[in-house]
Amino acid sequence: MSVEDNNRSPQEIFYADPTVFVENNKFYLTGTRNREPLGFALLESEDLKTWQPTKADSMILIAGNGSFGDKGFWAPQIIKSGDEYWLTYTANEQTVFAQSDSLAGLYTQTEITPIDGSEKNIDSFLFKDDDGKWYLYHVRFDHGNFLWVAEFNPQTGKIVDGTLTRCFKNDQAWEATPAYDSAPIMEGPTVIKLDGKYYLFYSANHFMSPDYAVGYATADSPMGPWTKNPDNPIIHQNIVGEKGSGHGDIFQDANGNYRYVYHVHNSDSVVSPRRTRIVSLLFDKEPQSGIYRIKADKESIIKPHMCN
Repeated sequence: MSVEDNNRSPQEIFYADPTVFVENNKFYLTGTRNREPLGFALLESEDLKTWQPTKADSMILIAGNGSFGDKGFWAPQIIKSGDEYWLTYTANEQTVFAQSDSLAGLYTQTEITPIDGSEKNIDSFLFKDDDGKWYLYHVRFDHGNFLWVAEFNPQTGKIVDGTLTRCFKNDQAWEATPAYDSAPIMEGPTVIKLDGKYYLFYSANHFMSPDYAVGYATADSPMGPWTKNPDNPIIHQNIVGEKGSGHGDIFQDANGNYRYVYHVHNSDSVVSPRRTRIVSLLFDKEPQSGIYRIKADKESIIKPHMCN
């Protein structure tokens, strides 16, 4: 393990667009690496602070080895369905669905193809509702990045015809600040369901902007319509203390508490490689609407690092 010369501090983890999968009281982390070998690596931890590779080479998907893509491997998500493990991710600006018989195994495809090759789409997130239906949340390009949802058929690995719906438009001030000039951007979706309500978390602004941040919207259906939280953003440099804070995933710790894993800029002046962070989320339910107001607990931030 490499260490800093001056204070011998542990090596931080540099995964952008991170996600955490939880199984048997152990946490598994993967994310965008942007280095050779191209693909995705998997780390494991018991305390969310110290991490190590799940196996010798740590790789769970490798470019050219049984799955789609040869560049731009971004934003993975791990899901378990029955005895299978699924991985959705972006490569070549296409969303992809791959499978494995084991969590730390190699994720591949029977037919090497993207989910929907009709146009560019990135940042996939699969959500299974209580009725067994699956939904694919993702980003499509139209003079900017916008969030879309469609029903998803895991047997075919494709979206269901006629169900593709845009979630919402860019209409809150925090979603497009002047700190970095770009087209409108909303990306990095994650969805959870609480007490019959759907919560769609997403990031806005260009990832290179110091104002890259996280907000959420609520709905009574996984297809919307969505109502944005009036107190957005919930994760932002002014809240968590680091620039470019966003694009992550929600998971529950061993005590059932919700946490959000995300990335931040490398420093105040340099964007990449981006650093991984974990923060606890605080929930306060409104008695009349039944909707939770969610905030990040800025006192709980974890900076994951590799084991000695």
